[in-house]
Amino acid sequence: MPTTEATVIEREVRISASPETVFAFFIDPQKYVRWKGRHAELDPRPGGLFRVEFETKDVARGEFVEIEPYRRIVFTWGWEGEGHPIPPGTSTVEVTLVPDGDATVVRLVHHGLPEAAIPRHAEGWDLFLPRLVDAVAEHTTNE
Repeated sequence: MPTTEATVIEREVRISASPETVFAFFIDPQKYVRWKGRHAELDPRPGGLFRVEFETKDVARGEFVEIEPYRRIVFTWGWEGEGHPIPPGTSTVEVTLVPDGDATVVRLVHHGLPEAAIPRHAEGWDLFLPRLVDAVAEHTTNE
C-alpha cells in the first residue's frame, strides 16, 4: 500500500543583507519575481493570497498564515490545475530570518508534502534560494 506520509524539506542560506531587506523579497511582488516566478500576487497578511506564476506556466497558490515583520513568514503552498498531486494550500512553507552580524540567515522549512513530491520541490528550492541570494545582492548593490 502506498504511503501518504508527508516529509519535510529544510534549507538554509546566508544573505549579506539585513532581515528588513530580505523580508521584502518574500512579500513585495516586484521583488519576489526577481528571484522566483514571472508574476506574483502577494497579499502579505493572514488569510491573504499567495500566488506565483512560473516561467513554465505552472502556478503555485496558497495563502499567508503568519507574517512577523523581518522575522518570519508562513504561507501555504500547492499547485493550480488538474493533475497536480499537491492542490493549492495543502503544504506549508515556513521562512525564518535570523540576524547574523551584518547578514541574515534564511531558514526555510517546507512540510506537508507527499513523499513523491519531495525530490521535485527540493530541487526547486535548491534552484531558487541561490537566486534569492543573488537578487538581494543585486538590489543592495544598486541602492
